[in-house]
Amino acid sequence: MKTLNPILMVVVMFFVAWYQETTGKITKNTTVDALGACQGITYQNGRYYLYGDREVGVMREYQLQKDSLIYQNREFKFTVKDENIIKHPTGIAYHKGLPTFVGNSVRQNAEGTFWKAVINCINWEGFIKTGTLDGNLIKTIEDDACIQGTRPEYINYKGKWFVATADYGNKTNQVRLYDPTALAKADKTSEKGILFKKFNCSPWVQNLHFIADKGILVLIQNQVEGRKWRLTFLDLDKSIESGQEAVLSVIDTDKADELEGFTFTTNKEKGIAVSSSRTNNVSFMDFSWNK
Repeated sequence: MKTLNPILMVVVMFFVAWYQETTGKITKNTTVDALGACQGITYQNGRYYLYGDREVGVMREYQLQKDSLIYQNREFKFTVKDENIIKHPTGIAYHKGLPTFVGNSVRQNAEGTFWKAVINCINWEGFIKTGTLDGNLIKTIEDDACIQGTRPEYINYKGKWFVATADYGNKTNQVRLYDPTALAKADKTSEKGILFKKFNCSPWVQNLHFIADKGILVLIQNQVEGRKWRLTFLDLDKSIESGQEAVLSVIDTDKADELEGFTFTTNKEKGIAVSSSRTNNVSFMDFSWNK
């Protein structure tokens, strides 16, 4: 029986180790109300912000205490003069010193089969201070470079920050990297100088989460359209350089509803996932890193 070359064996073992890097499980389910259908979660400056599509697009502030999210009595509405501007928020890209972007999916027909993707550049500090987009909506950009939907998240590639976003559909899905400075001034993402790189990815991506110290991009997904949870961990650099998602590990859960968002806490062995369900829409998860 022919044995593998020792160098080849090391290479094979290396990639197996990477692919099995992360495992995770749900440890607790709980209900957070007043968000409508929750669409995502983001951690910024010591607080967790959950956002959803109530009668208007809304975001609420929480503090993590042990394994509970405690509402801080601060609510924010994505409105201008009470007009619903971001009805269906689909991602928040925040990084200190760079423009802040909030995704929005705009329904184009009654059946909900055709949507327009929009990225809004906002004054994050002003929004947090006043609680609305009045005076804080800087620019509305049509994400016409996308295939289906938009879900902005800041990522770092080779020392530079970009806004990543991804498609939701079941074919020709991509993750795209936009230049944030150019994006903040654009009318459409198809304009020259906006798109930096892109790579193909698997379907049903609801949101993105970047683990900066590991260079890992997490695709927050459904296993099938609109239901069953999946987290796919990608080597971001390899994905960009190859043009195809470079999968490190995949975590599927037995939750059958629609996963919408996810973030790690300050402890990289703890995460929080949110769904669009009215009850048990927040789940705490434990993770193990095998490498």
